[in-house]
Amino acid sequence: MNRILLRSGKSPYDVLSLEEALHRDVIATNAGNLIFSDAAHKILEAPGTEVVSNGIGTDLSAAARINEEYDAFVVPLANAFRPSFEGRLKRMTRLISKLRIPVVVLGVGAQTGLSYDPARLKPMEQSVREFCAAVLDRSASIGVRGEFTEQYLRDMGFRDVEVIGCPSLFLYGRDLDVQKRLPELTSHARIAVNGSHSAVQKQGLDRIISRTHARYPNLCFVGQNISDARQLHWRDLSDPNALVTAMPTHPDHPMYREGKVRVYVDPVTWIDDLRDFDFSFGSRIHGNIAALLAGTPATVLCGDSRTLELCRYFEIPHLRLDKVAKDPEAADPARLYEQADLSGLVGGHGERFDRFVGFLDKNGLRNTFTHGDGGAAFEKKMRALSFPPGVRPWNDTDLASLSSRFGWLQSQVAELSQHNAQLRRELAKAQKVKQKAAAAVPAPAASVYRRARRVVGRPLRRALQAGK
Repeated sequence: MNRILLRSGKSPYDVLSLEEALHRDVIATNAGNLIFSDAAHKILEAPGTEVVSNGIGTDLSAAARINEEYDAFVVPLANAFRPSFEGRLKRMTRLISKLRIPVVVLGVGAQTGLSYDPARLKPMEQSVREFCAAVLDRSASIGVRGEFTEQYLRDMGFRDVEVIGCPSLFLYGRDLDVQKRLPELTSHARIAVNGSHSAVQKQGLDRIISRTHARYPNLCFVGQNISDARQLHWRDLSDPNALVTAMPTHPDHPMYREGKVRVYVDPVTWIDDLRDFDFSFGSRIHGNIAALLAGTPATVLCGDSRTLELCRYFEIPHLRLDKVAKDPEAADPARLYEQADLSGLVGGHGERFDRFVGFLDKNGLRNTFTHGDGGAAFEKKMRALSFPPGVRPWNDTDLASLSSRFGWLQSQVAELSQHNAQLRRELAKAQKVKQKAAAAVPAPAASVYRRARRVVGRPLRRALQAGK
């Protein structure tokens, strides 16, 4: 059995309650991470291959165990070449440097602005160099998201760089059936919109969402951040993202009050729900990829290089957010739907899939579509599991809604109480041992100096006193 260790928040087969998923943050702050890690898991699960999730954390002490137990370490990444990720990138590099097995990176990207100017990445260039060098010492090539990241690494002198896009769009292999099911969008169309906090706060997406909300009553916002999910489920406003009140996931937003917001902790429910929508748009690349995987047309409003290069590679319908934000009318869903050309996306998918498979072959990785059943066993197993629905706004007052939340809280209180009781017992035991040890140790002998001082000190003082 060939064993692959996969960097992912959780295995696709792990079914967790909403409360547990949010508590553990299995989406690693962004649900989009699970879209491409689940796809990678399915793709790599060929006959004779076991795929194991290692979580998102990087445990440097696990290197010896990984070398002993696994045949390859596969690392699907998104926009890892960005300043805020540098610390984690360095830590990952230290782990990879200790590995003797192949290490394969799927779809890493560099993040900068729409102009593709890499200046903001200059301070972390050494970290990127060390990461890529460590990976390429253990693989034939490194897979990147698109044109910008390819040029960025080639300018550093790396030649074994291949544009493969993102594994997410290869969830169904060569199949990608996206069609417009309506001749045009009317005000009654079911529309999904998505966006990041920065796009809402700084790039004008808030005006686009507000305008769309006023015109399309069946609009639903799909958030992706862990803070979004916690705001919906717990009304938790402790995260800095809660300052962005224009975000539909904020309890003060009208879409929250109307129940027109969702966040998903499992890609399977996310994709399934989007099958019932007519169109999706917004600044989130994986939010719109989820729609495309559901067969629902989508348009990405690109706000940075990470979304732009991926849209260009896969020929996903897209516009620059900085341009449409100046004219919200240009981002009207009916207009975007009419303009969306899906021919390149669908027509070129087979060629891009073959390129992706070629990359896997070059790096010694088998895949279910070439060497297995095309993912049939994976899909059958997933359909036999019962995943929780998308996270909804906490507007309900029914007992079922409240009992699920407070039932979980009660279980946590009971678990913490047991843990605290155990810690108290261990502390009391340790104190007793310490007291016994202290009692068994004799008092320290006086030093030679102190003994001599006691012997001669008193007579000497008497003699001095007598001579006065």
